[in-house]
Amino acid sequence: MIAADPQKEVLFASDMHLPAGPSEYRDALHALLEGPARQAQALFLLGDVFEYWLGDDVSGQDHGETLRALAHCAKTGTRLYFMPGNRDFLVSDRLLSRYGITMLPDPVIVALPDGPALLSHGDQWCTQDEAYQRWRRFAHWRPAQAGFRALPRRLRRQLAQRLRARSQALGRMTADDLLDVNPAAAERAFATFGVRRIIHGHTHRPDIHAMRGGTRIVLPDWRPGDYRYLRADCRGLTIHRIR
Repeated sequence: MIAADPQKEVLFASDMHLPAGPSEYRDALHALLEGPARQAQALFLLGDVFEYWLGDDVSGQDHGETLRALAHCAKTGTRLYFMPGNRDFLVSDRLLSRYGITMLPDPVIVALPDGPALLSHGDQWCTQDEAYQRWRRFAHWRPAQAGFRALPRRLRRQLAQRLRARSQALGRMTADDLLDVNPAAAERAFATFGVRRIIHGHTHRPDIHAMRGGTRIVLPDWRPGDYRYLRADCRGLTIHRIR
């Protein structure tokens, strides 16, 4: 369990989907790092921070400016934690540690100022989408990851673009309830980990769900002109806009 100082705030964000190169999304993240995150004891990034990650050798260069901004924030005293999502699961622990960022397992319990919570990216609980879960198991298979990293850089970029287009097309054709967290899976997580709160992203459906096992908080995804994060302090949880 990760413990937090009850006198200091903790921030959470996910699903920024930063593209490679300059963007308003990157500007918003840098504003978060240079502003609210400097006043917090920790910032938890719960997956899909990047639109896709093609390996440290490629995406580490594409997102070099953001990685340096993260490192600078960490040097000021804010603890930074990164949990891989379904878009950026190829980010390595070695790269993160170089920039002062701690890799987190999924899920993990954190002791927040107002009580414990279970953190996750959230995609593992979308169990009604069986096709996606098969893909997830394959994508997290180490030999498959090693094979992808061994491909030429240009081919990796092409494959990522094709997979992104295919994912968007399938998303438009898939029933909404299949893309959301399965309530039964979330309730099992409450029971398994002995917590009353879950905080996750992935679904792009920010909300607070009162469930049989506890409360499930879905983080807001970032959209043009709408960049939000969750703040936890001794008074509870609140959503804030960066700009």
